[in-house]
Amino acid sequence: MLVLGLAACETPVPEQGLPELTFAHLKPIKLNVATIEVVSHYKQPLKPPNVEHLFPTPPLKALRRWASDRLRAEGKSGSARLIIKKASAVETVLKKKTGIKAAFTKQQSHRYDLAVEATVEIFAGGRQRGRASAHATRFSTLSEDASINKRQRIWFDLTEALVRDFDIEMENNIRRHLGAWIR
Repeated sequence: MLVLGLAACETPVPEQGLPELTFAHLKPIKLNVATIEVVSHYKQPLKPPNVEHLFPTPPLKALRRWASDRLRAEGKSGSARLIIKKASAVETVLKKKTGIKAAFTKQQSHRYDLAVEATVEIFAGGRQRGRASAHATRFSTLSEDASINKRQRIWFDLTEALVRDFDIEMENNIRRHLGAWIR
């Protein structure tokens, strides 16, 4: 008697190469300070419903990169601090419709709500001299038949749009509230 065993084969999903999220193509905001520090007051929960830690580029990492690419210290004294207050991505499982019509319809199964909030503070002579804040939110839904690669792409695109919105608001607010500190 000959017994043959078949091993189950599973073809791995090819991982898509997502671009690096960068802001180096944008003109730097030159501040009349000697140093710039980035501080995060946001602590990732690392558990549902928060999913930012699963993103190819988490919002927290994107904000740190934004600061690195956009803020430049061009002065001899004083300091600037970017305080990250929020950098979250929350997943909500959506209720699906039931019935005959629903069986033949691709439905949205998940919603992702992203939010970032941060403040730039300027310090000179041991005192805070000014501040500018910005926040941005974005959301998207995902179809029930979406692949892992599609989910990763949606997360990346959502983060990119979120930080682009943040960039516009923060640059405007820096120019409005910290104009005396721009070189």
